[in-house]
Amino acid sequence: MSDLLKSTALKDGKRIVIKIGSALLVDAEQGAVHRKWLETLASDIADARARGQEIVVVTSGAIAVGRRYLDLPAGGLRLDEKQAAAACGNIRLAHAYQDVLGHHKITVAQILVTLEDSENRRRYINARNTIETLLKLGAVPLINENDSVATDEIRFGDNDRLAARVAAMISADTLVLFSDIDGLYTADPSKDKTAEFIPVVKTITPEIEAMAGGSASNVGSGGMTTKLAAAKIALNAGCRMVITKGERAHPVKALEEGAKATWFLPDATPKNARKQWISGSLKPVGRVMVDAGCVKALLAGKSLLPIGVKEVIGTFERGEAVQVIGPDGEIVARGLMAYGAEDAKKIVGVKSSDIEAMLGYQGRDVMIHRDDLVLDHD
Repeated sequence: MSDLLKSTALKDGKRIVIKIGSALLVDAEQGAVHRKWLETLASDIADARARGQEIVVVTSGAIAVGRRYLDLPAGGLRLDEKQAAAACGNIRLAHAYQDVLGHHKITVAQILVTLEDSENRRRYINARNTIETLLKLGAVPLINENDSVATDEIRFGDNDRLAARVAAMISADTLVLFSDIDGLYTADPSKDKTAEFIPVVKTITPEIEAMAGGSASNVGSGGMTTKLAAAKIALNAGCRMVITKGERAHPVKALEEGAKATWFLPDATPKNARKQWISGSLKPVGRVMVDAGCVKALLAGKSLLPIGVKEVIGTFERGEAVQVIGPDGEIVARGLMAYGAEDAKKIVGVKSSDIEAMLGYQGRDVMIHRDDLVLDHD
């Protein structure tokens, strides 16, 4: 096991997804953003970025904020009222994040997603590429569920699982769930004084799942059950996850300094987990025939370039899995295509610099990126 997987030190993370719950961000009575708290979080994010860490924020709170401005009544809301409140609240939330992070000269970019975006292959790839690009450009992606269009049938239902899906999507190594509880207990500590705190979890067993209780907040929708569901998603993606209280000022700094928390530790890295998923879970829907020079490059850890491709066989969309076949007919690798079959066939044998001329747009320089490629002997 790598040092990162053994570690419960936040400073060891390279790409970190931070999930902010509604109860932390929004005053339950007034529907106003906890501005001073948010300013301390922004300071922590700026410090983390100065260390070279990439930060993605998954935020709740749009409905809680928006209902105030629409004068919606207290208590439960109809679906259409939630959608309207989210539409009103999202713009105010994004502005609050940009304002506090802007003081540190950090740009915020908002992305609204639905469950379908994480399950539809093309939209999944588009979302992943957008977040990757934003991180490369130095922005902090701010992600929330698109409650203004989501329905009960397609919504995530809570941002714990949304954050875990995002972490898996972008191969993050750390997921932080800031909550109203400081971690996992054997029972609800507010009801059972004998409840024992669990600092580290490596496998989510039925016994662990039985420990989950409800949400302590009347603002958020997630309880320990949803956090354990998020942990399953994260661990399967090779991403460690931590649950801790976020209500204190400078919550990231507090976690770095050893604040009480439960860490969920995977048995693989994000890269290895992704490779296992590609090699074991995805059925190839096409084949890419390559020359000997291309095989040599792939074995040396390079990406698959169009110039080494002799033929593309099959019908598939961008992001679907294909087999890579060498000149001797043997399977060399399998991977996720950066182009759909129609465009891939147009750039067979083409230099990367000529892709735009062949397709009429500037796509990726590679046909399969090395991070999306698994050699047959791996």
